[in-house]
Amino acid sequence: MDIRTLRYFVEVVRQQSFTRAAERLFVTQPTISKMLKNLEDELRCTLLIRDGRKLLLTDTGRVVFERGVAILAEFRQLEAELEDINHLNKGVLRLGIPPMVGMLIAGPISLFRQRHPGVELKIAEFGGLTVQQAVSNGELDLAMTALPVEDESGLATLPLFSHPLCVLVPRSGDWLRHDVVTPEELSEHPLLIYNEDFALSRQLMRLFNQHGVKPRIAVRSGQWDFLAAMVQAGVGIAILPEPICQRLDNRTLRWIPLQSELRWQLGMIWREGSYLSHSTKAWLACCEGFWLEPTGDR
Repeated sequence: MDIRTLRYFVEVVRQQSFTRAAERLFVTQPTISKMLKNLEDELRCTLLIRDGRKLLLTDTGRVVFERGVAILAEFRQLEAELEDINHLNKGVLRLGIPPMVGMLIAGPISLFRQRHPGVELKIAEFGGLTVQQAVSNGELDLAMTALPVEDESGLATLPLFSHPLCVLVPRSGDWLRHDVVTPEELSEHPLLIYNEDFALSRQLMRLFNQHGVKPRIAVRSGQWDFLAAMVQAGVGIAILPEPICQRLDNRTLRWIPLQSELRWQLGMIWREGSYLSHSTKAWLACCEGFWLEPTGDR
């Protein structure tokens, strides 16, 4: 068994498809099929069983998958440490960010590029829950996500900033007389909300449950500008962080504070106890300098 074969097997299980795994790994499907067949022959057991369109793990397959994920994560850490030792001013930093924060992270990226022009920033844009999983799996070095993360996640955190949430509505009708919107009032209107892989989406669902609110979700999206356009088109109302709202057109839209202690708190996450490369530490230093130091307070 080698690392490449293990990587192929793990990706097939994650993607639940030989074809999608091949696309992700930039190899042909027959190559993956052959490698997995060789792995099963080597281990003298069946690892995967087809059930219609699903791929089911056997008991042995589940053990190989779980151990494989851990082994691949450790192997990536080894590669990172060796790369860091041999190329202190080069390499790649794999950073995950939710699409909604792209506009806010330009400053730290610019600062990082000025200080470390030899390090390539490879950015993955996914919802907060997806990037959390990618960090846990070792696929990303670190990521920005909504805080707090689950206690059992095994992730270390660096809180960076916190902003209130607002309800984005058309600048017309009864909305002009509102100074605040309660969670209970949200149930009376079609709601435009984030995809399920956004940490803030999960936090909002918890807020609704706490207040006994059953949201009438009309549209889900990971793009804040699309949600704003849907509000402008009269499809429904949206909940957006205040800094996002401030970038919108206040001639046609209005944002009203959401009456809740829930805030949009973002921070950086990385695997707790993992090796932090020089480039990772440098990125964290740039974030602290930009957001946390008095001269960098945003």
